[in-house]
Amino acid sequence: MARILLVAPTCDGEDVGEAWVAFQWARRLSERHELTLLTYHKRGATPAAKQLSGIKIVEWREPPILGRAERLNSMMKPAYIPFYFRARRWIRDAFDRGERFDLVHQPVPVAMRYPSPAANLGLPLVIGPVGGGLLSPPGFATEEVSAPWFIGMRRLDGFRWRWDPLLRGTFQNADCVLGIAGYVKEQLAGIRLRRFEVMSETGLDEIPPPVNRAGRSGPTKLLYVGRLVRTKGARDIIRAMALVRDLAVELDIVGEGPERSECEALITSLDLNERITLHGWRPKEELAAFYRRADVFVFPSYREPGGNVALEAMGYSLPLVVVDRGGPGSATSERCAIKLPITTPDALAADVAAAIRRLAINPPLRQQMGLAAHEHVTQTALWSKKLDRMDLIYRDIIGTTAPKMSDDPF
Repeated sequence: MARILLVAPTCDGEDVGEAWVAFQWARRLSERHELTLLTYHKRGATPAAKQLSGIKIVEWREPPILGRAERLNSMMKPAYIPFYFRARRWIRDAFDRGERFDLVHQPVPVAMRYPSPAANLGLPLVIGPVGGGLLSPPGFATEEVSAPWFIGMRRLDGFRWRWDPLLRGTFQNADCVLGIAGYVKEQLAGIRLRRFEVMSETGLDEIPPPVNRAGRSGPTKLLYVGRLVRTKGARDIIRAMALVRDLAVELDIVGEGPERSECEALITSLDLNERITLHGWRPKEELAAFYRRADVFVFPSYREPGGNVALEAMGYSLPLVVVDRGGPGSATSERCAIKLPITTPDALAADVAAAIRRLAINPPLRQQMGLAAHEHVTQTALWSKKLDRMDLIYRDIIGTTAPKMSDDPF
C-alpha cells in the first residue's frame, strides 16, 4: 500500500465529465492505497467528503462567480488558478508538518493546458490520463461556424507547450505521463518526457456477458450514442444512410445537443424519417437496451479525445465503425472496428456508408468482430486491470526515485 496524494481540482460522483472521472480514480485507488485528496467543493454540489469514505480529504470551497457559465468554465477553468496556489501551499506546509507521501498523482484536468501544483516539489509525480488538443480537419471548418468563440482558445495549446515554463516543467519533470490515446505523445513531441503510457481516463466496473447475435433476422440495427455536436459525426452517419438505401438498415441516435435541429432537417431533406429515429437523451440505465438491440455501433467522431463510448459499446459485443483519430481509434483494434480516414465531410459519409454496407451484408463478420470487441475491452478497460497496471507503474516509479518517502510503500 502506497501513500498517494491525489490532486483533483474537481471530484464529484454525482456530476459528469472530469468531476466524475476524478471521483472514479479516488474511489478505486482508495481500495488499494492510503489516499489523501486535494480538491475543490463546487458550490451547490455534495462535498467529496460526504461521497467518499476511507480517504483523507482536503476540500476548499470554489470561489464565487468562477463556477458560472458552465461550458466556458469547463474549458478554461478560471477556478484552477486559485486552486493551484492553494494546493501548492498545502503541499509545502504538509512537508513542514512532517507529512510524507510516496507519490503524487493528478488525474484531472484531462486537458493538457494546466500545470500541476505538485510539480518540482521533490515528490514522484504521475500526470493523467491527459488528452485533448485535437483540432478539426481543415475540410470540416465550414460546417463548424457555430462553435463558441472560446473553442478557438485550443489553438494556443501548441504555443504554451513550447513556451510556458510552468506547463513544460510539469510534463518534463513528471515521472510518468499517462495519455488517453497515442496521439497525446505526438501532441507533446516538443517536450522530452521521462515516461509515457497510454491509458483511458476511466474504466468499467464490470462488463456484461458476451451478446450472441447469431440468427437474428430483420433490418441491421445501427446505433449512435453521444452528444449531438458537429464533431461527433451524427450528421455524417445520416448522410451515409442516404447512400445505402438499397440495404435493410435502421439507425437509432441516442443523445441530445445543439445539432438536434440540423440532424432533424437533414433526415427530412433526405427522406430518411422511416429509417432513422432520434431518441434524445436517455438515462444511463436505459442505454443497455439500446446496445443489446443494436448490431453495429457507428461513431465517426473526428475530434474525440477519449474512447469511453467505444469501450461501452465493445462491452456489449458490438462491432464498431470509428474514425482512426483520437480516442476511439486508440481504444479499438482492427479485429473489432472498421477504422476510417478523415479528410472531408463527403469522403467521411462515403466511407461510413461503405463500412455499413460491409457489415450489413456479412452477419458472420459482425459476429466475429463483436466477440473480438468483447475480448478486447475485457483485457484493456476493466478497473481491476487498470489498477493492476497502475500498481506496477507506481511501484516502478517509487522504486527508482530517491529518496523514498516511506519505508515500505507497498
